[in-house]
Amino acid sequence: MSSLFPVYARWDLSIEEGKGAWVKDSEGRQYLDFISGIAVCSLGHQYQPVKDAVAAQLEKVWHVSNLFGIRLQEEAARLITDHSFADAVFFCSSGAEANEAAIKLARKHTGKGRIATFAQSFHGRTFATMAATGQEKVRTGYGEMLPSFEYLPYNDLSALDGLTGSGYAAIMLEVVQGEGGVVPGTAAFLKKAEETCRRLGCLLIVDEVQTGIGRTGKLFAHEGLLQPDIVTSAKGLGNGFPAGAMLGKKELIPSFQPGSHGSTFGGNPLAMAAVKAVLETVLAPGFLENVKLAGSHFIQQLKAELGHLPIVKDIRGKGMMIGIECTGPVAELITELREKGLLVLPAGEKVIRLLPPINCTEEERGTALTIMKEVLGVHSKLNV
Repeated sequence: MSSLFPVYARWDLSIEEGKGAWVKDSEGRQYLDFISGIAVCSLGHQYQPVKDAVAAQLEKVWHVSNLFGIRLQEEAARLITDHSFADAVFFCSSGAEANEAAIKLARKHTGKGRIATFAQSFHGRTFATMAATGQEKVRTGYGEMLPSFEYLPYNDLSALDGLTGSGYAAIMLEVVQGEGGVVPGTAAFLKKAEETCRRLGCLLIVDEVQTGIGRTGKLFAHEGLLQPDIVTSAKGLGNGFPAGAMLGKKELIPSFQPGSHGSTFGGNPLAMAAVKAVLETVLAPGFLENVKLAGSHFIQQLKAELGHLPIVKDIRGKGMMIGIECTGPVAELITELREKGLLVLPAGEKVIRLLPPINCTEEERGTALTIMKEVLGVHSKLNV
């Protein structure tokens, strides 16, 4: 009997090694990893610059607490503020923590309580972020939720028109709903959400935990689409090292002064060494453009090779965040893909989600496509 609480529906597979886009299980079998720790190891396993940065910091100091100045925090934060809308950064250890910070800051700054989020959204599993999540299955069984959240249909402009009153602290959204099925927000919807925030006098929080740090071919997916007040980040921020961040405009700084918030492990030197190395990589000239172009090409290849199959309903995404919507449940397909050596994961019941390393090679994408053609092709014939 395991000594762990069984909160995860784990596969019967134990990964022991990883390098780049490839992992090896406890029996020595190799797999092409297009899960990347659920968009965490975005630069691949054992990415050398991150490995070197953390190894070097291991020889210096691991943790001192935020009682002290931490040079690497300042340097990592400056990389973010120099390349984004933000003027200030709060570092933490996860996406849920980042979203908790965003919720607290929005309420404290505005003095208001209500926050509108969206159906099928996912913002975390802590109590506030669970309440913010627009999926009933995530909230069920824990008694009364925090009453300050309401859930609107995603990509529905009329629902935004229906928001009225002066009690809103924020609208909180994802540019692409990851757990909700890899559903991109339309440009019209995103613009309407921002306009609604201005009309209501509330803040716009953009959850970029899954979409950020190059996943969609931009540092943050909202760029060119939205002007947020707060953005949250995690997952790919540390490439496997626990790290999260909340980004905000300078107008919000007075609302988060000493004692307002904190994180024991947030911004520790080891995490910041990893974060700085990740940011230096993705911000290097041409890197993000390459991700954007490679992702667009991969999506077009998937549409050309799989889009005609009877079991494929839609193929969509941005950059290296891709969903293949099928006509039925995908659990069996994902199992068979795994047996063929390709690791992918679901996004809801009917969507296969692809989250490869954003720097994966054309050959690796071709290998994944070949495996998917075989498995989905066989199932299409069986379902004719």
